[in-house]
Amino acid sequence: MCGIVGYIGSRSAAQICLEGLHRLEYRGYDSAGIAVVRDGELDVRKVVGKLSNMDASLRETALPGTLGIGHTRWATHGKPSVENSHPHVSTNGRIAVVHNGIIENYGELREQLIGEGFVFKSQTDTEVMAHLVEKYYAGDLRVAVVRAVQDLQGAFAFGVICADNPDQLVAVRRFSPLVVGLGEGENYIASDMGAIRQETDRVYVIDDDEVALITREGVELTDLEGNPLEREVFVIPWPADAAEKGPHKKFMHKEIHEQPEAMRACLAGRLSDPDKPLQLDGLNMTEAEIKGLKKVVFTACGTAYHAGLVGRFLMEYLAKIPAECDLAAELRARNPVVLDNTLCVPISQSGETADTLVALRDMKGKGARCVSVLNVVDSSIARESDGAVYIQAGPEIGVASTKAYSLQVMTMTLMALHFAEVRGTADPALLRELKAALLKMPEYAAELLKREDDVIEVAKQYYQLKDAFYLARGVNLPSAMEGALKLKEISYIHAEGYSAGEMKHGPIALVCPELFTVAIAVHGDVYEKMIGNIQEIKARSGPVIGVADDGDDVIGGQADAMIWVPPVPELVSPLTTAIPLQLLAYHMADQRGEDIDQPRNLAKTVTVE
Repeated sequence: MCGIVGYIGSRSAAQICLEGLHRLEYRGYDSAGIAVVRDGELDVRKVVGKLSNMDASLRETALPGTLGIGHTRWATHGKPSVENSHPHVSTNGRIAVVHNGIIENYGELREQLIGEGFVFKSQTDTEVMAHLVEKYYAGDLRVAVVRAVQDLQGAFAFGVICADNPDQLVAVRRFSPLVVGLGEGENYIASDMGAIRQETDRVYVIDDDEVALITREGVELTDLEGNPLEREVFVIPWPADAAEKGPHKKFMHKEIHEQPEAMRACLAGRLSDPDKPLQLDGLNMTEAEIKGLKKVVFTACGTAYHAGLVGRFLMEYLAKIPAECDLAAELRARNPVVLDNTLCVPISQSGETADTLVALRDMKGKGARCVSVLNVVDSSIARESDGAVYIQAGPEIGVASTKAYSLQVMTMTLMALHFAEVRGTADPALLRELKAALLKMPEYAAELLKREDDVIEVAKQYYQLKDAFYLARGVNLPSAMEGALKLKEISYIHAEGYSAGEMKHGPIALVCPELFTVAIAVHGDVYEKMIGNIQEIKARSGPVIGVADDGDDVIGGQADAMIWVPPVPELVSPLTTAIPLQLLAYHMADQRGEDIDQPRNLAKTVTVE
C-alpha cells in the first residue's frame, strides 16, 4: 500500500522522486521521505502528513543529488511518525531502504540484529532490511541485498541505495508490485507505473524474486542466484496526461465522466452487432472447455467483489453454470472444494490486490482454471492467470473506484453472454436484446451524466443525515451494496446495502426520519416486490430516494426524491444504476467538504493482506 519512487541520472533525484510521489498520493499515506546520495554521504528528509509538507521542506532547504529514493508510507508497524517513516537507514548511516509490503519474521530478525549490535530507531518491520544489507555488505550492493532478502519472509518491494555506491540503485520484489522505468542516461523504479509515466512510457515489470541493478547507463535483471534474465520492454498504454484531473475538481469526478468512452473501449472488438456472436479476447478457453464447465467461482475484494456478485447472478441466469462469489480474504479460509472443470475468475482493478492474488494461487493449486478480469496489463494477477480479460478502463486514480466498477460489470455481462451463446443455454432473442442494450450503454451513460444537476439537488437534501440504507433485489442487490460502499468511503455517512427482502428480518427496526433509504426499483422480475418494500419504509416515516426508470409514476409518486435512469432490460440495469449512485456519493461528500480523492484510512490498492 506504500508508494515507492527511485531515480538515477543527471537531474535532481529529490525533485523527480517528489513528483512521482505526488502521482501516488491516491494510494493513501500518512508520512513521506526522500533519501539522496551526495558527495559520498546520505542525506535524508522525512515529514509526517501530506506531501505539501515535503514540498515546503525542499523549498526551504534543497536536497541536491542525482541518485535517490522516495516513499509514502501507510502505517502497518508503528504509528505515523518521522522515526517510522521511510527511507530507513542502516546503523552506519551508509545505506537507505524504501519498502512496500510486510516482513512477517521481522520480530525475530530485529532481536537477532540488536544482539549483534545494530541500533534500531523505529518500530517498523522495514528497518531490519537496512541493517541486514549493512550486515552483508562487503563492497557489492546487489550481493548484499540478495543475501538480506534470503533472510526475509513475507511480501516486499525494495529500493536500496548506498553512499559507497553512488552509481547504483538496487531493487527487488516478492509479492509486491515494482517496475523499472527506462530513460536515456537515467532510469527509475516505482511501485506503480503512473508514478513515472510523465518521465517514460518504457518499463520492465519485475517479477517475484527478481533483482534489478540500475545505473545511469542501463538495467541488469537477475534472479536471486545471479542468473541473468531477459525481459521484453513493456510500453505503458496510456498517455502521460491520462493521470491529470483536467477541468474536473477531483479525479473521482473525472473518472465518472470518462465512463461513456471507457465503455466504448470495453466493447470494441468484442461486440459490434447484436446479431453476431461475441468475441471475448483473453479467455484462452476453447468452446469445448466452456461447454464442459461445472462451476464458476468469482473472487475479489471491495468494489470488485460487488462486480463479481453481478457476474455470479448472470452466469447462473444465462449460462446455467453453478456459480459462487467469495470475498478473496475469506475464500482460502473455508478451504473450498474444487471440482473438475472449475473456473475461477479473480477480479481486480490493479491486478496487485494481495488477498485476490492469494485466492488465485489457492484455487490454481487445487486444480481450478483461472481467468482474471483486470484493468492493469501485465500485473501480478495477470501473469499468474491462465487467461486475462481486460476491462479497458485506462488509469483510475480516485481511491473510490467508479469507471473500473462499471467496466468490471460490463465485462462480467459480456462473459456471461459469451458463455451462454457457446453453451446454448439462453433464448437467442433474450441474448440479442441484451447485446443491443450493451451497444447503447455508452449513450445511456452520456445521458446519465447530463442529469448530474438533478443528482446534486438530491444530495443537497440528504447530505446532513448520518445513516442510510441502500435497498434492491436480484441482479441489482450488488448495485445497492456498491452504492452504499461509495457513500461511506468518501462521505463517511454510515450506509448499508441490503436485500429489500431482508428488511423485515431485522434492519427495518432502524428506519426513522433520520435515516434515508435509496431504493433501486427499475422494471423487472422484482419490481412489484420493491414497491411493497418502499411502502414499508414510508409507513415508518423513512425518507426514500427512488432510483427508477424514466416516467415511472408509481415509484415517483411514493418516493421523496427521485433519480431517473433510462429503461433497459433488467439484467443490464446495474450499468445504468451505477453512475447516478456514484454521482450521489460524490456530491454528498462534496457538500460535506470531504477530501474525496484521498478518503481517510483508505488506499487505492491493497497490496498487503
